[in-house]
Amino acid sequence: MPELLQFPGEAYPLGATWDGKGVNFAIFAENATTVELCFYDSEHADNETHRITILERSHEIWHAYIPDLKPGQLYGYRVHGPYEPENGCRFNANKVLLDPYAKAIAGNIRWDDSLFGYKLGDPLMDLSFSESDNTAFIPKSVVIDPEYDWTGDVHPKTDYHETVIYEMHVKGFTKTHPDIPENIRGTYAGLAHPAAIDYLKKLGVTAVELMPVHQFISDHHLQEKGLTNYWGYNTIGFFSPDSRYASSDVRGGQVNEFKDMVKALHASGIEVILDVVYNHTGEGNEFGPTLSFKGIDNSSYYRLEENKRYYTDYTGTGNTLNSMLPNVLRFMMDSLRYWILEMHVDGFRFDLASTLARELHEVNRLSAFFDIIHQDPVISQVKLIAEPWDVGDGGYQVGKFPAGWAEWNGMYRDVMRDYWRGNPNMLGEFAQRFLGSPDLYQDDYRRPTASINFITAHDGFSLQDLVSYNEKHNEANLDDNTDGEDHNRSWNCGAEGETDEVEILSLRQQQKRNFLATLFLSQGIPMLVSGDELGKTQKGNNNTYCQDNELSWLDWAAVDESLLYFTQQLIQLRLNHPSLRRRKWFNGQEVGDDGVKDIAWFTPDGNPMKGYNWESDFARSIGIYFHGEGIQSKGPMGEDILDNHFFIIFNAHYEGLNYKLPKEDYAKKWRKVLDTASGEISANDLSLYEAAETLIVGGRSILVLKSEE
Repeated sequence: MPELLQFPGEAYPLGATWDGKGVNFAIFAENATTVELCFYDSEHADNETHRITILERSHEIWHAYIPDLKPGQLYGYRVHGPYEPENGCRFNANKVLLDPYAKAIAGNIRWDDSLFGYKLGDPLMDLSFSESDNTAFIPKSVVIDPEYDWTGDVHPKTDYHETVIYEMHVKGFTKTHPDIPENIRGTYAGLAHPAAIDYLKKLGVTAVELMPVHQFISDHHLQEKGLTNYWGYNTIGFFSPDSRYASSDVRGGQVNEFKDMVKALHASGIEVILDVVYNHTGEGNEFGPTLSFKGIDNSSYYRLEENKRYYTDYTGTGNTLNSMLPNVLRFMMDSLRYWILEMHVDGFRFDLASTLARELHEVNRLSAFFDIIHQDPVISQVKLIAEPWDVGDGGYQVGKFPAGWAEWNGMYRDVMRDYWRGNPNMLGEFAQRFLGSPDLYQDDYRRPTASINFITAHDGFSLQDLVSYNEKHNEANLDDNTDGEDHNRSWNCGAEGETDEVEILSLRQQQKRNFLATLFLSQGIPMLVSGDELGKTQKGNNNTYCQDNELSWLDWAAVDESLLYFTQQLIQLRLNHPSLRRRKWFNGQEVGDDGVKDIAWFTPDGNPMKGYNWESDFARSIGIYFHGEGIQSKGPMGEDILDNHFFIIFNAHYEGLNYKLPKEDYAKKWRKVLDTASGEISANDLSLYEAAETLIVGGRSILVLKSEE
């Protein structure tokens, strides 16, 4: 291969940028003494085809322009500087490093001692220095052609209050789907297939929240045990779609395949939200590998302790990216903007978002990270969802994120689980969570849609297992250390795990309907976990992070059709009725001339709730009235939004109750539209009741009625 020419190039943009005639390379490495750019002809080649020393440096950015290079070119960096772990410096030019701004990465890590900057087994541990070369074992960055035909693509821009989120795993959802061609199962192309999109449309969800698709690494200790990092919360490439979810065998082909998927979902009105991990990287602590950031400029990327040899760990993974530093903030914002502008995604769910809010050691809601996002004209306009906690002191921050953010509401999950397993004295907490948690969000000028409501998530029991197990059964994980019963807040309905007892099986079905109905009747944004609507079981495993197998994948051959139908109709009920998905808070004020307030609470005798009713230890039942003319919002053209009145009865008591409906001031006639005891759900053809009539509400069930007028 002929000698490569090197021109000065530009310091911006960072990464590798092809302009049709050559490639500009730019990398931040403030404390480096020399940076070498290396080229390869295969992803696990033993040697470079070329290695050049970058001559130009503008402040802390090293840059060069190489003419005649084309998309598909593999490259990496070797960065020189002091190896002084006690001072925070871990430069080791024996290690080829991934470009933090790589738009695609070819290959996956092949674990070897040479991937570590120190000598494994040396008495000096990470203070020792490794001279072994890692070239054959490290993946390579890929130059891509960014051109793509987005003609006709339109962001759905679904309003928050009309959003229904479906948390899913690209591979897990498509891997065994019988109507998706086998060669694209488990891939972006599989999710873009008409069979996958048709299912999502019929289910009624408006957004998919994809578990991490940024290029990640699978931990060495897991691979030694025959396991893998299935969830993907171990990012190493924050601009690159993970190549393992691509069917394309073209270098960098995962980029266009991901874009094809987004375009196909958008064409069906479905938004794409990414679960992103900007709180840490896959390089671990001082004993982890040197793959990218650690070798490029360790102290400029990571939070370090006072003894700079050690990493500050608010994430439980060994390291924490330092979001207080300008170069790290720029890196994060560049990545977010890239996924919005170039990949057309519609929002992000930030893993362990409290980490990003930390100034020094305290969580500060006004940290630079949030200030920058708030003023950014691109990032501020997409959906922003926080997982509002981390593992550090003071890291539990539910309800404390800025306006414009929604949050995973862990309190909602816990309260609803406790309510339906029969805990006493729950009505006050239940009411707060059911109404969108105004105690958490209303005082900060936020709306009910600040609350992402969920019963289950990827990191816990599936819905089926929530009603089937009292204890976790994670023997397959080998190294699991998650909490047991208290963490799960589950109830097995009378038998642990699988059973043939008809009464227990029937109760489990009813409890699943109760959880689903509670979720989709609550104010806020509902999030359904992929597979819960199908009856998916993980055999009692509440932490399948390392299970890339049938335990985690959806089993399309074992679909619970009745539960799926119930879920589809339930979502449609929510989408059809603005009373059930309000933009603004209930205010407890009278609506119109009828003297009836926008919300009212009732006891089984048909009388309004009094203060002492909320405090009754035995109370597990409540009736809730929604006034259909009290929605207090306008439509897109300024029109009033009107709906039926609703009366919803929750009964978590194990016995049925006689319930008297409100007097005719509230409605003269009521049509039953949902009964979780029988599984009935219909818009119009269930039982009709008169005002003040008494009806029977089954034990552990929900009854929903809407006014006929």
